[in-house]
Amino acid sequence: MPLDEPPLSTVLDEVADGRIRLPDFQRNWLWDDERIISILATVTMSYPMGVIMTLETGGPGAVFKTRPLEGTQDAARQAEQLLLDGQQRMTSLFQALRSGHVVETVDQRGKELKRWYYIDIHQAIDPLTDRELAIRSVPEDRIIRSDFGRKIELDLSTGDRERAQAHFPLHLAFDNDRMMDWMFQYVGADSGRRATWTTFKAMVIDNLTQYRVPIIKLSKDTPKVAVCTVFEKVNTGGVPLTVFELLTATFAAEEAYSAEHGHDFHLPDHWASTHEELSAAYPVLSGLQSTDFLQAVCLASTYHEPGVAVSCKRKDMLELKLGTYLDWAPKVTDALHWAGRFLEEQCVFRPEDLPYRQQLQPLAAIRTVLGAGTDGAEAREKLARWYWCGVFGEQYGGSPDSRFPRDVEQVVGWIRGGRAPDSVQDARFVETRLLSMTTRNSAAYTGVFALLLKQGCTDWFYSDKPLTGDLIDDYKVDIYRIFPAAWCKKQGIEAQRQNSVVNKTLLSHRASRALTTRPPDVYLKVLERESGIQPNWLDDALLTHLIEPLPLRAGDFDAFFARRMAELVRLIEEAMGRKAVRAEEES
Repeated sequence: MPLDEPPLSTVLDEVADGRIRLPDFQRNWLWDDERIISILATVTMSYPMGVIMTLETGGPGAVFKTRPLEGTQDAARQAEQLLLDGQQRMTSLFQALRSGHVVETVDQRGKELKRWYYIDIHQAIDPLTDRELAIRSVPEDRIIRSDFGRKIELDLSTGDRERAQAHFPLHLAFDNDRMMDWMFQYVGADSGRRATWTTFKAMVIDNLTQYRVPIIKLSKDTPKVAVCTVFEKVNTGGVPLTVFELLTATFAAEEAYSAEHGHDFHLPDHWASTHEELSAAYPVLSGLQSTDFLQAVCLASTYHEPGVAVSCKRKDMLELKLGTYLDWAPKVTDALHWAGRFLEEQCVFRPEDLPYRQQLQPLAAIRTVLGAGTDGAEAREKLARWYWCGVFGEQYGGSPDSRFPRDVEQVVGWIRGGRAPDSVQDARFVETRLLSMTTRNSAAYTGVFALLLKQGCTDWFYSDKPLTGDLIDDYKVDIYRIFPAAWCKKQGIEAQRQNSVVNKTLLSHRASRALTTRPPDVYLKVLERESGIQPNWLDDALLTHLIEPLPLRAGDFDAFFARRMAELVRLIEEAMGRKAVRAEEES
């Protein structure tokens, strides 16, 4: 990558007239007052400020909607370079040194400020003074006050007052005529001031006017996926750039659509309305991310494109055309509505209870391919089996985008009469995994509770009907220990078993109030008394949670644990359609 070193003045001119602009995926300028002072001190000392990076326009990797840097005019001139790295530095320098306008920034607490930047001439030429202390940030009216505004510390509200206080306004540094006029009035006939200015010019002004900015210029032939990767590498101090943000700028730049429809297409608005629609219909989908949606669109569109491999990697998403997105986005949205209903059938109702959000992309794509072919009983049974094999085989952790295409092709083929997909045939659940499943961080952990709901568990206080999505919200259902932690600790039960999913179940907040630290035989009697439920009816409710009543009532943790673990393994085996690996079979 070639390195150029143009003068700072040239770079600021190109920013001013629009030759250097931002790709629209760049976030807004964020630097605060203190950091602006720091960068000004850096360049006035002629110290390196770091390399900036631009991308030449006109190539396939630079088809983005652009916008000017903050504080510049939206010039009609065609952009020649897109600023990928260095936005904060160049915006700060442009606003403070070149714009001629007050700088809009914030303090360290985020409070909005409007500031002019000056440099104290005497402090600047003092080699013992830190340069940052010589840079003065002054309010919009150019008066620094103290004592709640009652006392004026520094008044630079007129040119004469600037010169009397020997504070040079940095926004004149690249306006030679105005700078010379300021200097002549400052020096006058005072030989001492003439010497001071000569030293100041050599130590500050010349540093600015001769400052060179190292720029890495990417050619217009740089692929878009490389642009995304490069941006992430150089933007490690900020929020990582997403494919969605790159596509936002790409779609906005597609003039054909704009000309046909009379307005720019704005991807974030489209996604926001789609997300709102899906979340309102199915709360479990509220955790769906923009990139998830793009992956589903890619899977569906590439499946239907002749001679193209099914894929949804970053490169494929970045190559999406607006027309392709507009063709497939409504179909994927419909498919996600169907996926919401499918998840409800699996008794997954809330985003926090969704084992793997990543299964939504292939699920939606499978629906777009098969349509009503997913509605038959046999198809539904196969999809459920594939889903639970993914959950309990824990196949979707990390970045499973390479698994998605295989799942789409193989599950579609399976439903159409072919062989079972690899994700079903290779799924493996080891029964001892139940011992280490302790939090929602495990997909299989949340999967267990969905299966309990699916097989009809009822609450221990409101025990008249099985728990549903509405009742879960109404009853404020959450996960609680069956044998309370305090009781387990007192009995010497090891942490692994007391924290395991085997010792946990779904209960209403009202039912949980009876448990607290009480032994099971005591809290069960409290539940019977407070709810009015008969003991045998409460025993029936326990059984819906795969809990044997007798060991629980007797406080026999070992018997309870062994029997419930066996029942949970059976439940998982039924969902996966295959046997679990027993402890003695583990290699």
